[in-house]
Amino acid sequence: QVQLVESGGGLVQAGDSLRLSCAVSGRTFSNYAMGWFRQAPGKEREFVAGVSRSGGNIYYADSVKGRFTIARDNAKNTVYLQMGSLKPEDTARYYCAADDSFAIRTDWRHYDYWGQGTQVTVSS
Repeated sequence: QVQLVESGGGLVQAGDSLRLSCAVSGRTFSNYAMGWFRQAPGKEREFVAGVSRSGGNIYYADSVKGRFTIARDNAKNTVYLQMGSLKPEDTARYYCAADDSFAIRTDWRHYDYWGQGTQVTVSS
């Protein structure tokens, strides 16, 4: 079993930055590709960013490309999402997830383990 715990969410103004963290425990962290997803009320869960097992491959949703940065530290069993130039439309609950795939997958249904999420609210 893998446990994921997100932190770092909050209420910010448009244009601000936030850094989300996801601490992972229970299994070998480097055996999992990691993804960040978000879900706003009434909307489907959407892929935000993903990083491969080694950190060598990274992929972003078009909506966040150039503003968000995903990174992982395999020594600390943690994945991060640095969010900049935040917009009101970034408001959502953000989840990290672990996938035992070698590739980065954008479909949330492929991910095996999920955290409880952290709320990000961006005011205009």
